Amino acid sequence: MTQQAIDVFRACIPLFNTLSDPARQDIILLLAERELLSVNEIAAHSNLSRPAISHHLKIMRDNHLVKIEQKGTQRYYSLSLDQSVQQLKQLINIVESECIL
Repeated sequence: MTQQAIDVFRACIPLFNTLSDPARQDIILLLAERELLSVNEIAAHSNLSRPAISHHLKIMRDNHLVKIEQKGTQRYYSLSLDQSVQQLKQLINIVESECIL
């Protein structure tokens, strides 16, 4: 396995860690259905507290899974998956070209 393959695998670790949490999976699925939601709106569909939702959204934002749109005093979250999808495609390409014989 090349150093590039190892680097791609390791670069995906934060994304996999972020996606492995069931609460974040629920938020992703909710945003996929509703597109643009505030923290309060997300919390209304969850058993988690508003601070817990904010914490998960920060982790997701740090890993480029959501983006924020400011409307007046409200912040609305939506999915932003382009970078993550590209990262996963790169991993799949490396696995196909270097790991599958």
